[in-house]
Amino acid sequence: MSEILHPIKEGKVREIYDNGDSLIMVATDRISCFDVILNNIVTKKGTVLTQMSKFWFDYTEDILPNHMISVDVNDMPEFFRQDRFNGNSMMVKKLEMLPIECIVRGYITGSGWASYKENGTVCGITLPEGLKESDKLPEPIYTPSTKAEIGDHDENISFEQSVDVLEKIYPGKGQEYAEKLRDCTIALYKKCADYALSKGIIIADTKFEFGLDENGQIVIGDEMLTPDSSRFWPLEGYEAGHSQPSFDKQFARDWLKANEGHNWTLPQDIVDKTIAKYLEAYEKLTGKPLA
Repeated sequence: MSEILHPIKEGKVREIYDNGDSLIMVATDRISCFDVILNNIVTKKGTVLTQMSKFWFDYTEDILPNHMISVDVNDMPEFFRQDRFNGNSMMVKKLEMLPIECIVRGYITGSGWASYKENGTVCGITLPEGLKESDKLPEPIYTPSTKAEIGDHDENISFEQSVDVLEKIYPGKGQEYAEKLRDCTIALYKKCADYALSKGIIIADTKFEFGLDENGQIVIGDEMLTPDSSRFWPLEGYEAGHSQPSFDKQFARDWLKANEGHNWTLPQDIVDKTIAKYLEAYEKLTGKPLA
């Protein structure tokens, strides 16, 4: 019997295990809304997140390398060769993660829309007048934020502030790293958003995380373009002027908002609708059902 391993870090959804010169990231079937882990298990959600990240990592290798080594549990220690890890686990390179969340917005929605209505800007970037909710922006905008500890909220910062944050940690490299993060974020978004559009999905916005490898090169880490880190909208029926239906946990959020005394527990039909959305997005994007 293999030894029992314990995660070295546990997030709301992910568990990270140390594997010597690599890490193993496991996307669980937990679901969080409003920064709270719900009492429900959403079967297959972790597998969707891992396999979707794998799809995008493969698709964007020409722009930037990523941290993925393998999603095959046979490449991992024996402990991971049990059903609960099959499909939702990824062995990855160890990176020195950079302390910036790299957010890119191609459409105006959510907190960006609220800010625009107030003063015509999103994260300090002035946008054209007359935009409607969910409008496509003339060009994608880069709106970095600082990473918060679990339970705290990330804080939006300007590009100039991102230079300062990086310069403090990497003297003489702040400007170079900040520019590379911005340029890679926008290049990755454009390539993937164009592809998704051809499959009937609008990627309204997303966030990337990057780290440095052993040679000091910038590499994509964490997850990539999943329904947990992005807003996916169906192209069919898209119309600016109001909020859009989405391929994510909006069903869960909406139900929690509408029902007091829920004790952070969803009814099964809402769980079923939520995972159906994740699976539909996966199939549309990859062209195949989840194995």
